[in-house]
Amino acid sequence: MTDIKNWDVEDTTFWESTGKKIANRNLWISIPSLLMGFAIWLMWGIITVQMSNLGFPFKTDELFTLTAIAGLAGATLRIPASFFIRIAGGRNTIFLTTALLMIPALGTGIALQDKDTPLLTFQLLALLSGIGGGNFACSMSNISTFFPKRLQGTALGLNAGLGNFGVTTMQILIPLVMTMGVFGVLGGDSLPLAKDSGWILGKITAGTQTWIQNAGLVWLVFLIPLAFFGFFGMNNLLPISPNIGGTIPAFIKILWLYGLALATSVLGLYLYLPAPTGLGVLNMWIALPLTIILTLGVMKLAAFGEMKVNINKQFAIFSNKHTWSMTVLYVLTFGSFIGFSMALPLSIKVIFGSSHVLDAATQTWAHNPNPNAIPVFAYAWIGPFVGALIRPVGGWISDKVGGSIVTQVISVVMVAASAYAGYIMMQAYQSATPEIYFNQFLITFVVLFAATGIGNGSTFRTVGVIFDRLQAGPVLGWTSAVAAYGSFIAPVVIGDQIKAGSPENAMYGFAIFYALCLILNWWFYLRSGSEIKNP
Repeated sequence: MTDIKNWDVEDTTFWESTGKKIANRNLWISIPSLLMGFAIWLMWGIITVQMSNLGFPFKTDELFTLTAIAGLAGATLRIPASFFIRIAGGRNTIFLTTALLMIPALGTGIALQDKDTPLLTFQLLALLSGIGGGNFACSMSNISTFFPKRLQGTALGLNAGLGNFGVTTMQILIPLVMTMGVFGVLGGDSLPLAKDSGWILGKITAGTQTWIQNAGLVWLVFLIPLAFFGFFGMNNLLPISPNIGGTIPAFIKILWLYGLALATSVLGLYLYLPAPTGLGVLNMWIALPLTIILTLGVMKLAAFGEMKVNINKQFAIFSNKHTWSMTVLYVLTFGSFIGFSMALPLSIKVIFGSSHVLDAATQTWAHNPNPNAIPVFAYAWIGPFVGALIRPVGGWISDKVGGSIVTQVISVVMVAASAYAGYIMMQAYQSATPEIYFNQFLITFVVLFAATGIGNGSTFRTVGVIFDRLQAGPVLGWTSAVAAYGSFIAPVVIGDQIKAGSPENAMYGFAIFYALCLILNWWFYLRSGSEIKNP
């Protein structure tokens, strides 16, 4: 049965006899679908490196626009995705949003077969790959409705943690499939590397035949069966989604709201990105909140019929102060995870790929090629892998001892680790042999990623306890939307500070933010007399 009329998982008898089996089936279809979303959303970080190595005729800042477009679009699309489950149903939503990923996957595979493909085509595909980022919000909102409160930390930790393996899967799989013609004549011709590249297993030399188009095509192998399983194996919970109106009307509502968010994403990017892509009239700190406000406003004004009524009901989350406190705490955890995932390759390449020598005459740093440069692809995946792997552990521990106490502990760890990471980055950036600091750098960032992963699990638990079943989903979606802008903010902040010669300032700034989160978490959820104690 696709639509389930009776659903009460807080009733232990119902849960054991009926609910558990249904919930687990939906969870295990949701996880790989979410993994695909992360992989396709963030694939441009790897693709652009190889486009440069293959000699595509784009400047570095033009290639940067692809990761920036995907990052902002993915975060913005999470805003409407937060509300999909109530207005369209879980099965309808997960099926369609997974199937939509085939468009950027196939389009990217075709576009990458020709070096003469215009930059605008790649930018459009990067925008559409943001659908993968948006899917996290509806996936988490959906799974939160299937499990009782006592198990939500574990269930959401599994969904998000294993789903986040899309980052690591992408970082490992794309460089691998580029080296072989796995699709035969259907996959198109190969291109020779213009300069050396590399992967986890070692160096790939210039002249090597490369099927860069496989970076898009490979995901179709997984997306086609996943869409099938989503359509025939998942369920809509009518107590949560009472006015779906049928499968086709549900699809229309999802496409309409995603279309509105894509439009506001384009406007925000146009105002932020420099010419010739955009106008470059707004800085990041203005462009991002403007995009969020525009998206919310357009959704509220352009929704129609029963969809408008449901969206207005769900906007009630913004009058709850805990929505805003949990938004900040989710930026602490997931925002850091996704931001560092995007920024780490850049940091390794720039800081450890050059030998930094101070010119005594000009008192400026000269950056020369480092013969002992650290291979980026060999190490960039480790931190995200650890952060994703440990997420379910954070949820499980939080189910046992309470979410806020776990959040407090990881906040302390993140303050210390971020400050020390800044110190190590400063030492390496001022050294002719930066590679001697790399082990400390890597270990410190692995600690940071582990803390963000555990903290993701604890914040999921806290949201599940604070909010009722109807509001928990939209709150999870909203907080994840704001936190996802970390994929845009962290690379820009760290990149700007590296350019200025002071990479440590970025990490010191993050440490200050983490300290403020520590105080916020204590004030709302741990101090004596707090309204809700250690949820």
